[in-house]
Amino acid sequence: MKNNARVENSSHWYAVYTHARQEIRAEYNLKAWGVETFNPRTRGRSRPAVRRRSITQLFPRYLFARFASEDLHKITFTRGVQTVVSFGNKPAPVDDAVISLIKSRIGKDGFVRFNDELSAGDRVKIIGGPFESLEGIFDRSLHGGERVELLLSTVALRGRLVIERDCIVKLDKAEIARGVPVVRRPQHSWTNS
Repeated sequence: MKNNARVENSSHWYAVYTHARQEIRAEYNLKAWGVETFNPRTRGRSRPAVRRRSITQLFPRYLFARFASEDLHKITFTRGVQTVVSFGNKPAPVDDAVISLIKSRIGKDGFVRFNDELSAGDRVKIIGGPFESLEGIFDRSLHGGERVELLLSTVALRGRLVIERDCIVKLDKAEIARGVPVVRRPQHSWTNS
């Protein structure tokens, strides 16, 4: 029991560099050794016409493993692992705060989320489909978050638009500042549901 406490206290997180496209293999094999791993993934946004979300590594060819420095040899020779990130022939530990920060960004679906989470009132730009390049105001998510409802107001039209979530991006304050503001004088009213 004392031996386990000693190993746990001397273990640190390290960045593990894997062979190409073998992050999951390396993770599986490290877990088989009883090594705690963290392999953050995200849902990539594919082109709107495809309507599929690909799962991608947050850090391609890297994952994190928590182990004691005396286990370095075992980790390095695990199938799927190419090396452990080191400086001066010594493995470089990753601060626990970095791991905690990344873990705090993981959503209910198990994937890392970015700052593009939308709240009612956020300015967005449509990046695909027949309304491409128009800007609007995010109103709400529909159908489990795959579709969203926007408020559009341009010179020629005003209304609500239901569109695929992957067809919009959130505008940051700098983009809003240098862009043309949404015009509030509609000529036509319509709804696309």
